[in-house]
Amino acid sequence: MIRKPAVAGMFYPEKKKDLENFITEYYQAFERPEITCMGIVSPHAGYVYSGAVAAKTYAGISIPNRVIILSPNHTGLGTMAAVAPQSEWETPLGNVKTDLDLAKKLVETSKYMNFDPTAHIREHSAEVQLPFLQVKKPDIRIVPITMMYMSLDIVRDIGHTIAGVIKNTGEPILIVASSDMNHYEPQSVTNRKDKIAIERIVNMDPVGLNTVIHEYNISMCGYIPAIAMLTAAMDLGAKKAELVDYRTSGDVSGDYSSVVGYAGIIVK
Repeated sequence: MIRKPAVAGMFYPEKKKDLENFITEYYQAFERPEITCMGIVSPHAGYVYSGAVAAKTYAGISIPNRVIILSPNHTGLGTMAAVAPQSEWETPLGNVKTDLDLAKKLVETSKYMNFDPTAHIREHSAEVQLPFLQVKKPDIRIVPITMMYMSLDIVRDIGHTIAGVIKNTGEPILIVASSDMNHYEPQSVTNRKDKIAIERIVNMDPVGLNTVIHEYNISMCGYIPAIAMLTAAMDLGAKKAELVDYRTSGDVSGDYSSVVGYAGIIVK
């Protein structure tokens, strides 16, 4: 099975050359020495709004051969923690192969992850990460996992499982948590709420992130993937996290009355 693009031409350019140029220009603008990391938080909105934050995040990291992409489920389709069984993901830059061996190990090891193609057919939040990975690592292999709302215990169990499987491979595998931050509130409110959530991530506190999301009503769509990524990264020995960039849609549109926040964070 080949997973066809759902948002090419809407969230990002559908022509190969336009897409390559868009990402390459951002990478050149943000060029700096690459570091090895275990996980990142990267936004998934239309590139005109969040592309700069995503590019700045990816620009400064070394991309290994394999990447697990944890993304929120916006469509409501499929199972709670749906691992993509599609053998390839098509983008304007070419097809990305799914690491089905790694995916199978995750499903076999976990009580909660299952193969499910339907959760990925229309979901954009993993798809928009792929061109950033392809430009830096054309032969990248991926395991996309789309996650619905679930209890803290379950999401942390998934994080521990991911870490255990990665340890058994003996190879570096990057974990991408695809997430935008607070949604559709004034700039001042979104800045305040996002600062609270970002502080918990930078302080390597997945339980605290879950707490503040609910306590302060922060509409960070990918906080479940972020908790799983942080949990796994800490199991793998991560000691610190760094905010690379933060912006809002208002910084692009000039309309600060109702914005979405975007953060790029590296966990190492």
